[in-house]
Amino acid sequence: MLRRLSADDERFKEVSFTGGLNLIVASTTASSADTDSRNSAGKSSLIELIHFLLGARATNTTLAMNKALRKTTFTLEMDWPGLSSPLSVRRSGQRAGFVTLSEDVTGTDDGAIFPRTGSVELPVERWTQLIERDLFGLRGDHPGVSGRVLLSFLARRVSSHGFNEPTRTFSRQSAPEAASNLAYLLGLDWQLVDEYRQLAARKATRAQLKKAVDDPVWGRIVGSTADLRGQITLAEAQVERLRAQVADFQVVPEYERLKDRADQVSRRIKQLAQEDVIDQHNLEELQAAVTETTDVEVDYLEPVYRELGVILNDQVRQRFEDVRTFHHSVVRNRRRFLEEEIAELTERLQARRSERARLGEDQARLLRDLAEGGALEALTALQTALGREEAALQALRHRFEAAQTLEASARQITAKSVELQQAVDTDLQERRRQTDEAILLFSHYAQRLYGEGREAYLAIEAGRNSLTITPRIDSDGSRGISNMVIFCFDLTLAVLAHRHGRGPDFLIHDSHLYDGVDDRQVAAALKLAAEVTAEENLQYIVTINTDSLGMAAQRGFDPEPYIRSPRLTDEHETGGLFGFRFKTVGKR
Repeated sequence: MLRRLSADDERFKEVSFTGGLNLIVASTTASSADTDSRNSAGKSSLIELIHFLLGARATNTTLAMNKALRKTTFTLEMDWPGLSSPLSVRRSGQRAGFVTLSEDVTGTDDGAIFPRTGSVELPVERWTQLIERDLFGLRGDHPGVSGRVLLSFLARRVSSHGFNEPTRTFSRQSAPEAASNLAYLLGLDWQLVDEYRQLAARKATRAQLKKAVDDPVWGRIVGSTADLRGQITLAEAQVERLRAQVADFQVVPEYERLKDRADQVSRRIKQLAQEDVIDQHNLEELQAAVTETTDVEVDYLEPVYRELGVILNDQVRQRFEDVRTFHHSVVRNRRRFLEEEIAELTERLQARRSERARLGEDQARLLRDLAEGGALEALTALQTALGREEAALQALRHRFEAAQTLEASARQITAKSVELQQAVDTDLQERRRQTDEAILLFSHYAQRLYGEGREAYLAIEAGRNSLTITPRIDSDGSRGISNMVIFCFDLTLAVLAHRHGRGPDFLIHDSHLYDGVDDRQVAAALKLAAEVTAEENLQYIVTINTDSLGMAAQRGFDPEPYIRSPRLTDEHETGGLFGFRFKTVGKR
């Protein structure tokens, strides 16, 4: 139960609570002007502050973040499981990300060997986890069920439009999200019900992807599963090839030196080939010259002269013989020179042939060594290429998953919806005791307000898109009856959750709940709340205007035992909860 709400600003009006029914009354004063309104007394602000101290996000509770209140530290004292005295929770807008607890209630589940003593400062996220664990019995992972949402059903806020309909705590709350939390409070299989939320998320994802694919640019980015499957196959093969190369790669010591030596050998082999071409050409020319070098024949001269009638004397003959001998000497010397040149060329060709053979063996060995591995830089480049291809493959797989999600047939989603609907329907049959308890309790409360003849019940059924919980009271659809549907529904949730250890022992309502409600139902609701809270050991805190309370009193309800201090007024400066006026956005 909540015990006290206070602040370190002396102008703030400290509010005390007890068990059972607690009425926080706002009234007009004799000095009130026609323009004064009890909406400025701070009734809704009280509920906003309680939410702020129970872990609401600062962005969702603009009141405590108001410039006029930002430096104020607010304190809520409340009962806590396992503590003999109330736990104090302090929080300010200046340090909105943290709360200070008067005692360490974390236990040892935060890694500490022994519990800490004295006050402790915790992040708000940790504080909400403790609320979920100790006030709602939520342990471990519980996707789809949130302590903050559960609290919002037990302390609805006008600023979040929490009184618009019974089964939502804020206007944009999805039906599956609300249903999961309601299922937990009612004792149903909330994990099964949460599958509706997961299915809704899948539908939303598909819708977004469908919009993307319809866009000509994004359509090319996402692609089709058929195209992507082929691209993935090719990419996987490329990655496997690179992985095999990296696995087989050997770093060759002195790789660069071997590479330079191989280049030198290659250049030398090319040079020898060029020299062979030149020498072979010269050899052929020399061999041709040897063939063409012959002695000059002069034996035909004497017969020619004889026929001409010229007789050659011995002196002439001797001159011919001398010429012949000289010519023979020239020819012999030329042939000897050519043969020597031919022998030298042949020897050089043979030497180069031998050198080429040796260089060829060296080249083969060097190339074999280089082919078996490479330099460290080459391995690094290969690994970089592998990483790049693996990243590209992963991107293709992500695109493929997105395309698969998009191309999932509507029949499959519909089939899952039908399957889930059947499963939830079966679970409702198996949990007949829990549903009957909720239905009977709600009906009892509604008939206490409107009489035994009024048909009232909870319609709980498995729908296609969500578990549907519909509180119904036979009525003309007026706003007053709609508000009393919320009253009966919230009271049912609070009682069932507290009975079975799934919720705290308090319920809080704003005076807006009673706007437009017939005075008979206001009196009946307050009487019912007083009786139920006493029977169930609960606490019901309600802010209410004096005119509504006065009409209830005329209908036989005595409010005096339940009115708590202070009484709020619309007095211009000091009558409200904070003791001074400041500019706000929205209602306080």
